[in-house]
Amino acid sequence: MSKITVKDGTEIYYKDWGTGQPLFFHHGWPLSGDDWDAQMMFFLNKGFRVIAHDRRGHGRSSQTAEGHDMDTYAADVAELTAALDLKDAVHIGHSTGGGEVIRYVAKYGKGRVAKAVLISAVTPLMVQTENNPEGIPLSVFDEIREGTATNRPQYFQDFTLPFYGYNREGAKVSQGVRDNWWRQGMMGGIKAHYDCIKAFSETDFTEDLKSVEVPVLVLHGEDDQIVPFELTGAKAVKLVKDGKLISYPGFPHGMPTTEAATINADLLAFIQG
Repeated sequence: MSKITVKDGTEIYYKDWGTGQPLFFHHGWPLSGDDWDAQMMFFLNKGFRVIAHDRRGHGRSSQTAEGHDMDTYAADVAELTAALDLKDAVHIGHSTGGGEVIRYVAKYGKGRVAKAVLISAVTPLMVQTENNPEGIPLSVFDEIREGTATNRPQYFQDFTLPFYGYNREGAKVSQGVRDNWWRQGMMGGIKAHYDCIKAFSETDFTEDLKSVEVPVLVLHGEDDQIVPFELTGAKAVKLVKDGKLISYPGFPHGMPTTEAATINADLLAFIQG
């Protein structure tokens, strides 16, 4: 297995396939690099080099007790991209991974990053605060923490329904997709998953978004029940210097899986544009 050891001794697992321009994929909570299967295969076959890592505490990376915050996540990515000597890379993040992308690009991306993509991303800020009154109340994230800490196997099974929009009338439910989400989640460490809830809900990415110089594509489903579009994607695109927004009526949070053909086509057009 391909792993690097970052400066605090944590092992970060990654997949690195193919040649050509590098595309680096950043997964959501509480998943792993496997969540990008539909994109990794598509872009590998298009002649790109595709890389996906498992965030610390997730998937096959070390189940550390510490470091589950956006600054550390971004620093881990910076160590990995330096080790692989990635240049002219496109960084693509889903959900929590979108926050990781914009923090990495803002802090470490100069000279290495060509473009960035935020898919169903948690940027600029999820939680309700004085400056973000329309945000989601902290009590909602406390419920996610409670479910994760005390009932993780069942809570993660139930979470797949709103994640993929499978609770909507007429939805075509894939048990395999639900099982694969659960498999990825249960591979990770409970402490990492618990701490990451704070990282994805309470980190403010406003200044990161404003500082990024590269083109940014924002993709968001208008029926996202996990990361509401009006709170995130609709705001994030207005904060970047060079942004493009594509929103999709009816698409769920997990649209890179359920709507892979559409998402892959729009990603390809942006990367090649």
